[in-house]
Amino acid sequence: MQKLESIAERIRRDFDARTAARDKALATARQLTRACSLAIRAAHRLETDTSTRLSAGTSTRLSAGTSTRLSAGTSTRLSAGTSTRLSAGEMAGQLSEARSLADALRAELQGYPDLFHAGYTQDALKEFVEANATCALIQNQSLPTPEELGVGGATYLNGLAEVVGELRRRTLDILRHGYSQEAERLLGLMDDIYSVLVSMDYPDAITSGLRRQTDVARSIIEKTRGDITFSLRGEHLEQAIGKLIVQLNGEQARVGKEAGAFVAQGEDD
Repeated sequence: MQKLESIAERIRRDFDARTAARDKALATARQLTRACSLAIRAAHRLETDTSTRLSAGTSTRLSAGTSTRLSAGTSTRLSAGTSTRLSAGEMAGQLSEARSLADALRAELQGYPDLFHAGYTQDALKEFVEANATCALIQNQSLPTPEELGVGGATYLNGLAEVVGELRRRTLDILRHGYSQEAERLLGLMDDIYSVLVSMDYPDAITSGLRRQTDVARSIIEKTRGDITFSLRGEHLEQAIGKLIVQLNGEQARVGKEAGAFVAQGEDD
């Protein structure tokens, strides 16, 4: 039985080491998830050129002839520009921190592949993929590859599936200012992602539940398509009403001018 005690002691040491590695990895995973969340939040605060122009144009039309309002609009745009630069810096800083944490997580679990492929670890790396892909696509940059991010294929695709929801959020923020080609661009990216996801016809044990994520992405895309269509129809209606108002004002001015001329002619007579 002395040999059994020796075996048990070795097992305890192994379990102690695994438990310590797991606890450290859990803490790193939580920090990684938080950094990714902050990076995405900063990305959503970035102003697009399209939305900035729309806001500026709307402000100018509403404040035509009122210098005070124009000054306020200029101040608002300057403030927005400063905020955009701060958000871009924050986004880059959080992405850099997230990359360092992802590297640390991989290093901590290098000797424990079973812990590395556990749910909490891959979930954190999925958030890492989502943050990098979201920030890149919002800024119209190239999509990072799985090799660049250091993740497996299943984790990468599940992260891309989450990106669809973030792109919808970005699209809705843009549509608040009216229809924009930027919204159409984001919808096109969502369609491209879904086209890849739906082609991965493999068991969930291989893809880590990608099929359910794909179904959610499809629902999100269809809702977004409807929102963009509604916004476009609304803009067309607004333009038609504007043309009608201009036409009616011109007709009213013409009638008034003719009436004035008729009265003046009667007085001369």
